[in-house]
Parts: sequence; structure tokens; C-alpha cells
Amino acid sequence: MNELNEAGALAYLMITMAAADGQLGETELTRVAAICDSLPVFENMSRDELISHANACGVLLEDEDGIENILTLVREVLPERLYETAYAIAVEVAAADLQARQEELILLQMLRDKLDLDKLVVAAIERSARARFRLGSAPN
Repeated sequence: MNELNEAGALAYLMITMAAADGQLGETELTRVAAICDSLPVFENMSRDELISHANACGVLLEDEDGIENILTLVREVLPERLYETAYAIAVEVAAADLQARQEELILLQMLRDKLDLDKLVVAAIERSARARFRLGSAPN
């Protein structure tokens, strides 16, 4: 495996989150692409690199300890200043289809524990995602 940089580690995390329920849905993959297109940390990552990271991540996910290994890799590659960004990105991918499945919630818990995130920060990130993805009310 090539040396993984910050953007690559975040790409692994997004792909892992998108695949947490056992399938890579179109909505989640579209969200991953949108995140890569909009965040500065991904400004030097090409689509080919994203696809390469997704494929390499998929291979790791096939291992029995794949998720744990990916989370460890993310923690090792990312500087602490990007831990909250990593969690926010994971929440964003999990919320893409407007529902959080049990597997996604478990993965988010594993990520919180691995990165040792502050509970108030986690709550703020999750609350922000709920507000952004809330469906409008039905007409009266």
C-alpha cells in the first residue's frame, strides 16, 4: 500500500462509513464525491485517486479486522487537529440517506472512541448534521 496522506485517510473513512451497512449506496457515494469537491483538505485529490483509495479501502474491509485496522490507520495518519473533521465527515456520509442504520451508529461510536473525541464536540457535530438534513414540514 502506498503511503497514505490526510486526504487519503479521510477518503478511507468515508468509504468505510458508506459501506458500513454492507452496501455502497448511490446516495452515500454522491455525498462522498460532494465532500471531496467542497473541502480544502481534498483540493489536491483527483477522482482517480479517490477511486484508488476506495478500492484499497474495500480490500482492507474484506479482512476480519478491517474496520478496526482502518480506524487505527486513520488515527495514525491524521493529525489531532483533523479528528473533529474526520468525525464530521463520517456523520455527513452516515446522514446522506436521511437515516442512520445500526451499523453506521456502531461505526460512529468506534470512531469516537478511537479518536477520543470530547462528548460536547460530538454532540455539536451530530446536532449540526440533524439540522442540515432535517426534512421540511409537510404543508398544512
